[in-house]
Amino acid sequence: MLLAFDVGNTNMVLGIFKDGKLIENWRIKTDANKSADEYGMLVNQLFTHSGIDIKDIEDVIIATVVPSVLFTLQHLSQKYFGKKAIVIASGVKTGLIIKYDNPKQVGSDRIVNAVAAYEKYEGPLILIDFGTATTFCAVTEKAEYIGGAIAPGLKIASEALFKMTSQLPKVELDTPETVISKNTNQAIQAGLIYGHMGMVDFVVKKMKKELMEINGSDKEPKVIATGGLATLISEGIECIDHIDKMLTLEGLEIIYRKNKRKTKKI
Repeated sequence: MLLAFDVGNTNMVLGIFKDGKLIENWRIKTDANKSADEYGMLVNQLFTHSGIDIKDIEDVIIATVVPSVLFTLQHLSQKYFGKKAIVIASGVKTGLIIKYDNPKQVGSDRIVNAVAAYEKYEGPLILIDFGTATTFCAVTEKAEYIGGAIAPGLKIASEALFKMTSQLPKVELDTPETVISKNTNQAIQAGLIYGHMGMVDFVVKKMKKELMEINGSDKEPKVIATGGLATLISEGIECIDHIDKMLTLEGLEIIYRKNKRKTKKI
């Protein structure tokens, strides 16, 4: 079995793969203050609850956008699983051609998403990840990762509005029936949700045009969305072709297969 860690700024998702298939997954809070032992005990509890034997884990792979958590998870992998984890970083085979000014600046989650989407849907592609940040990535027909855009995620925008104003309350991220709202809570929800929908729609429209020009083709890119808020945003726009919540975990499994011979037992 393969244990995959997808570590985001707010949450980390753990997935268990058996024979290339995702058989279990969990979402827990990312906490840079937790030790390897604290994470180890938590992972052990999740395994026990799901009837998974820790001894069945053959390898570990990690993608993280939180550098301070990486050492902790590497230590966890060595101590609890006896494995040297594969870490998504420069030098790891992905199958993508990274055409970025500085490839090391591309978040590992963006690369992993692109790997999975290209294998599942082929190119050209536009990938949207609705996480702490909302990221947009473009991949050509030739598996070239050519860049994208990064915007504040809905939760960041909501938190900033609450913290930076003296009278506006914190609200649930829920879609009101109308944009013209008659109370403050719904007005904030309308601005956040419908504003984000409009931003996504506009960015995708621009990216499609640019990607088609780069490809020199009339083939319209597929738009794939992932992340916890993908469903909420997609309900109000028509530019998203597929929602794939497990895209990042699946990308980790694909990259693991490409790099399997590099794993070492401690």
